[in-house]
Amino acid sequence: MPSPAPPSSSSAPSPAPSPASSCAQQPLWQRLRRLWAYFSEYRLGWVIAVLGTLISALTEASIPMLLKPLLDDGFTRGTLAFWTVPVTIVGLFALRGFAHFGSQYALARIANDGMVKLRRQLFDRLLTAELSLFSRQSASQLSNTIVYEVQTGSTLLVNALLNLARDSFTVLALMTYLLVLNWSLTLVVLTLVPVVATIMKVMSRRLYRYTRQSQATTDELAYVVEENVLAHRMVRLHGAQTQQSGRFAELSRHLRGLSIKAASASAGVMPLAQMATAVALSTVIGIALYQGQRADANGSAVTVGGFVAFITAMLMLTQPLRRLTDVVGPITRGLTALERGLDLMAEVLPEVGPSNPAALTGTACPAPRVRGDIDLRQVSVAYPSSGDTAHTAPALHQISLHVMPGETVALVGPSGAGKTTLVNLLPRFVHPTAGQVLLDGRDLADWPLVDLRAQLALVSQDVVMLNDSIAANVALGAAEINRDQVQRCLQDANLAAHVAALPQGIDTVLGHNATQLSGGQRQRLAIARALYKDAPVLLLDEATSALDTESERLVQQAMARAMAGRTTLVIAHRLSTIEHADRIVVMEHGQIVEQGTHASLMAQRGLYARLHNAAYMVPDPVL
Repeated sequence: MPSPAPPSSSSAPSPAPSPASSCAQQPLWQRLRRLWAYFSEYRLGWVIAVLGTLISALTEASIPMLLKPLLDDGFTRGTLAFWTVPVTIVGLFALRGFAHFGSQYALARIANDGMVKLRRQLFDRLLTAELSLFSRQSASQLSNTIVYEVQTGSTLLVNALLNLARDSFTVLALMTYLLVLNWSLTLVVLTLVPVVATIMKVMSRRLYRYTRQSQATTDELAYVVEENVLAHRMVRLHGAQTQQSGRFAELSRHLRGLSIKAASASAGVMPLAQMATAVALSTVIGIALYQGQRADANGSAVTVGGFVAFITAMLMLTQPLRRLTDVVGPITRGLTALERGLDLMAEVLPEVGPSNPAALTGTACPAPRVRGDIDLRQVSVAYPSSGDTAHTAPALHQISLHVMPGETVALVGPSGAGKTTLVNLLPRFVHPTAGQVLLDGRDLADWPLVDLRAQLALVSQDVVMLNDSIAANVALGAAEINRDQVQRCLQDANLAAHVAALPQGIDTVLGHNATQLSGGQRQRLAIARALYKDAPVLLLDEATSALDTESERLVQQAMARAMAGRTTLVIAHRLSTIEHADRIVVMEHGQIVEQGTHASLMAQRGLYARLHNAAYMVPDPVL
């Protein structure tokens, strides 16, 4: 049985920096093969990109090849037709332009196709991930991985690989031409290869380490911003601006140091490689001059055109070689960013439960409506202790509770008694570590998640609305929006008059979490959502805990309509709101200590009576 995810908290600690990818020590080709599945679908694009890159490389290498006939035949001997030079140059650059356009278009298509595919898989995994993920990683960390790092990594990596291919082809073409011109001089150039390769290997390792640390620190910095945006009132109320500013400044300084180290590692590649190139080039030029000043036995010497062509090709080698050394940075950053997304999919498992693929795609018939019989049998739940996964802290201990169909059961008790954990067992947001939870006599573990959650509707104190229209929020999850049903649900939720006064009515877009609505209006909108779903089991988690008297009255009326004919579990701190429940279950320390009607519990003068009297400032009677 999987361990339950601990309940989320608005004051969750800053997420720990993500560890380096397990693939970081693998050879580059193995790491690239892992990503190939996302960028391989547009095969025609790869053909166009590689062909265009090859043509661009060959046209660049053809420039020094034109110098030898131009100087020897055109200027020295005068045998070259004057029209051949402009025609050749114009044709060469026209071909180069078409090849460049084709390769860049194909490059953009490949990068964006791969980006879309990887993003969709990441987002789909996010929608089905085990809920423990959301206690380990913050919203900003997840959104940064799925949105920004996938985009940055895809663009960097595909561009870098195409540049690597282009420059490699260019170096190969220039080296081939140099071998044809003078093989002995060209051997000196080959000394550059092991030197540059060594520099790239050493510096790429340093750059990867600093890049990984920078991304983790960037996540922490974004998390600090997110916390202070969400808790802006509390920060101002407690005068914590200076403290939070110092926290932000410390992380910013740490990120600055890592960025400078990464920039130093990246910048150090080029001058080292260029120094090696300069030594080799100076040696080559000296040998070429020596050969040019000595004639062989036949009296022939190195021609002016051949010498200029050789030196030009040599000098043209420096640019692609420099870019080849610089390509380490983009490939490393691109791989690092994309591997975080791949690691997320590999490490985060989907929710465990019997599958119902037809239900997920909307092609199956809806699950039969249950009667609403809920039975908890010796259920225990334990969460991992904070910072120590080897030990657990009990949240529920051997709870047994039977709720009849259509019954309204209120759960009360002090904070930490286990009320929310008990309710979260039903949609399987939490898994029992012992015992069974049954719905209509069927163990929840045997229910496909889609079918199970279709039987439940939830209204909590923390209402979350999507940045969509009111109608879309009320009909959340429905294949089609029934506008008449939306209007009826808003009417039953005491919100129809307010929505009708809006310029676009039920088509009004709510914005970020419906912040333009009051707390009571958001609660009533959540109740309308529950009414639209028309589930046989209703879960109300402290839905009126933070409302004023008038808002609470309207919400209570809406809740009464929602509870009619449904099995309802209610969590409430305001005991006045549940006095008319069919049964009140009193919990403490993860156990049920009392249960009964309001009158019977008051007569027992136990925990419920003390909580009730404390809420109304009534002194306990003298026994």
